[in-house]
Amino acid sequence: AATGDEALILDVREPYEWAKGVIPGAALISHGQLRERLGELPAGRPLLVVCESGTRATIAASLLRRHGRAEVAVV
Repeated sequence: AATGDEALILDVREPYEWAKGVIPGAALISHGQLRERLGELPAGRPLLVVCESGTRATIAASLLRRHGRAEVAVV
């Protein structure tokens, strides 16, 4: 049963990359739109950030931490 505090996967790839396949249930917000769309991410849930190579996910995780998200990991 979901408790509401389980990790959310955040895929920060670009839409053309999502067309190749996504992880079911992942939040899809491209790296370039993340700052404007931070409010769409549920508070209180750990975030697992993914991209193709890890570079954008690392930058996105840094942005999330600067905006008060403590539980962030790059996958």
